[in-house]
Amino acid sequence: MSNLTVESKECCTRSELVSEDGKNLKSVLCQRCGSKVLCPGMAVYSEKELFLPPMRNKKAPSLTEGSGDNLSAHWLVDDMYTFENVGFTNDVGRIKYLICADCEIGPIGWHCLDDKKSYYVAVERVDHA
Repeated sequence: MSNLTVESKECCTRSELVSEDGKNLKSVLCQRCGSKVLCPGMAVYSEKELFLPPMRNKKAPSLTEGSGDNLSAHWLVDDMYTFENVGFTNDVGRIKYLICADCEIGPIGWHCLDDKKSYYVAVERVDHA
C-alpha cells in the first residue's frame, strides 16, 4: 500500500486515517457541508484506480465530457445501508456516482451496477474528523 497523503482542509497521513485492520479511523464527512457520510470503522481502505467527473453541485451545468480525475485511494463499503448519508446519481452507463445526500455535491464516489457489493468513496473528495 502506498504512503497516502490526503489534500483537503487539513492534511492527514495514511496512518492517521487507516487502522491496523485497514478500516477508517475517523468519520468520513462531506467537504462542503460537513454531513457525515460514514462512521469510523465502517469502510476498508482500498487502492483501485477509478475515474470521477469533477466535483460540482447536482444543479450546476455539466462540464466537458471526459474532464475529471483518476483517483486511486478509496474507502470501500460492501453494503449501501452502511452509509450514514449518501445519495446516488441516475445511471451513467453501468455506473452510479455517489453524492452527499444533504448538499448534493459530488461525485464523492463510484458504484458499478455489475458489482452489488462495492461502493467506493474517494479519500481525496471527503474530509475526516
